[in-house]
Amino acid sequence: MNFGMVAGETSGDLLAALLLDGMHERWPTLSAVGIGGPQMVSRGFEAWWPQHKLAVHGYGWEVLRRYREIVGIRERLKVRLLRERPDLFIGVDAPDFNLDLEADLKAKGIKTVHFVSPSVWAWRPERIEKIRRSVDHVLCIFPFEPALLAQHGIAATYVGHPLANVIPIEPDRAAARRALGLSEADPVVAILPGSRQSEISHLAGRFFQTAVRLQRQRPAIQFVVPAAPGLKAEIERAAHDSALTRNLRIVEGQSHTVLAACDVTLIASGTATLEAALFKRPMVIAYHMAWWSWQIMRRKKLQPWVGLPNILCEEFVVPELLQEAATPQALSDAVLAWLDAHQKVVELQQRFLQLHQQLRRNTPELATHAIAQLL
Repeated sequence: MNFGMVAGETSGDLLAALLLDGMHERWPTLSAVGIGGPQMVSRGFEAWWPQHKLAVHGYGWEVLRRYREIVGIRERLKVRLLRERPDLFIGVDAPDFNLDLEADLKAKGIKTVHFVSPSVWAWRPERIEKIRRSVDHVLCIFPFEPALLAQHGIAATYVGHPLANVIPIEPDRAAARRALGLSEADPVVAILPGSRQSEISHLAGRFFQTAVRLQRQRPAIQFVVPAAPGLKAEIERAAHDSALTRNLRIVEGQSHTVLAACDVTLIASGTATLEAALFKRPMVIAYHMAWWSWQIMRRKKLQPWVGLPNILCEEFVVPELLQEAATPQALSDAVLAWLDAHQKVVELQQRFLQLHQQLRRNTPELATHAIAQLL
C-alpha cells in the first residue's frame, strides 16, 4: 500500500504517527510520503517537506507573507502525488492546506480521507461544502461529529481521540518531576506558549511577565516550559527579556512529561489544552494575535468557548483570557486561584476523567478499519 499524507502542525505529526502505527500493523510493507514531522519520520514516513513549512498563524499580513511559499509547496506536492498515484491520500488536520489539495486529488480519481474534522461546529461553517467536495471519508476525534457531518451527506467515522490512549488515566506526577529534576514539594506551573513561531511572539512575553508576577507572590513556584522543535532559542530570549531566570527550566519537547509534573498550566489555546485536560491538570487558557486577525476570528466564532476542554464540557470549566484580556495581572490571578482552590481542582479532575473515558477508543485500529473499508 502506498499513501500520501500531510500533517502541518506538531499536534498533527503526533496524530499521524499514531495512525501510521495502526496502518503498519494491517499493511506491514506500507509506504507513506508527503509532508510531516519527526514523529512520522520515526515511523518510516518519507517527508518531502518538513511540517514546519506549513505553520501559519491568524489572518491578514501574517498569512499573506507566507501565502506564495505555501501555495507553491501545495502545487508541487499535488503534481508529485498525481504522478506517483498513491492508493489513498490522508490529510491530517491543517484544513486550509489539505482541503484544497484533497479536492484536486479526488477530482483526479485518488481517494481522500481527512483525519480530524474541521471544526465547523465551532467556527467557519461555510467549510462544510468544501469538505463534501474534497473528501471521501472523515475520521472524527469527537463523538458528536459524524452525525453532524451526515446531515450534509459526508461519510464519517468516530475513531476516538488518539491522545486519550497515549496519556495515562492516572499520570505519575512524582515520576515526571524526577525526570525533569523538579522539587516534589514546591508548586510547579507549566508554561505552554504554543508550537508556532508566531504564537511565541504573541504569547511568550505575556506568559513570562505573568511568571515574574507569580514569583514575587510565591517565590517557591517552579516554572517549566516545553519548547516545540526549533523554538527553544526564541523562548529563552523571551524569558531573558522578562528577567525570569530563577526557578525556570526550558526543555526541548517533553510536553507530556511537563504536563504530568505540573500543578497548573498557563497554556495557549489549541490541542495542548485537551492534552492538559487528559492529564487532569487545571489550566488558564490564553490567546493573542494581531488585531486584524482577532477581528475576523471573533466574528466567525459560533460558540462562547475557545478552549477545547470548555467546548467539550459545554461550559467554562477553566478560564479563558483572550486578546486584551490576557494581561499578566489577570493571568497570574487566575493561576493563583487554581493553586489555592484544592476542592475545585478535585472536582475539575473528576470532570476531566469522564472526558478522558469518553474519548478513549482504539483509534489506530478504528481509523485503519475505516480506511480499509474505503479502499
